[in-house]
Amino acid sequence: MRIVEDCARKIERMEIRGAGRIARFAVEALKKYALEIRGDFDGKMREASMRLLNTRPTAVSLYNAINYVMGYHGESEEEKRESLIKRADEFIRWVDTARERIGEIGSKRLKDGSTVLTHCNSSSALAVIKKAFDEGKEIKVFATESRPRYQGHITARELAEYGIDVTLIVDSAVRYFMKEIDVVVVGADTITVNGALINKIGTSQIALSAKEARVPFIVAAETYKFSPKTLLGELVVIEEREGSEVAGKDLLSNPKIHVRNPAFDVTPRDYIDLIVTEIGAIPPEMSYLIIRDHLQYKEFGKEEISLNTKHYD
Repeated sequence: MRIVEDCARKIERMEIRGAGRIARFAVEALKKYALEIRGDFDGKMREASMRLLNTRPTAVSLYNAINYVMGYHGESEEEKRESLIKRADEFIRWVDTARERIGEIGSKRLKDGSTVLTHCNSSSALAVIKKAFDEGKEIKVFATESRPRYQGHITARELAEYGIDVTLIVDSAVRYFMKEIDVVVVGADTITVNGALINKIGTSQIALSAKEARVPFIVAAETYKFSPKTLLGELVVIEEREGSEVAGKDLLSNPKIHVRNPAFDVTPRDYIDLIVTEIGAIPPEMSYLIIRDHLQYKEFGKEEISLNTKHYD
């Protein structure tokens, strides 16, 4: 269980961050743990899955990843182990190939000479930007700092090292600079059945500013970030993190001061122009079809998420 516990703590401390990276990391941990288990395979795997599942409640990618891996089958312990490992490898390939395909599809929406605004540190959003750059398009990027964890600093360094011109701005300067932006490209932690986006705090304000300025707002999201549970009316839990991330001890110790630190916010579908997935680009209103046709809501360990190959071109 040490492998799983180490994984869980790294996710909780945000040493591993980003919905896709978290999902992949958790699956790799489950795979390694499965190789160690001897006896009570089902019970130990369920305990490990629940530990990982509770680390970041908002990112549906983690739920879908665990759900997929825990759809293993078999009679003997060895058959179950082999099935789980196979499913883990399938999910890891899904993560890797989905990002590449999103880059290919999304880059078509970026024109030569475009200035792109991005928020936080999304591997899928960056895949779109990098692919457009690889195609020879002259792309410039504005990256928000994405406080309080400053994931935007990671984005700025990553793009600069790739050779892309980057301007780093504070989150509150988005509206000021929106007049210089041609398109906004962000990632996703969760997409609901009605097409709403749950993403890094501050995303909804960016979307509102973009809508006001008539700047296209594009979401880059793998299909495993769509939430099947929202089909049943379940609400997405918005994670609130420790106040120590945004305030010092002098403020936190004052009984008259209350510190709130939500990690995510909700962007209504009306503010979203396009969602780019690995199976095609869709308007947010089609999110229901992604969940219905590509994912199925199942309880992990009993039934499984299944996939088909239907594409939306």
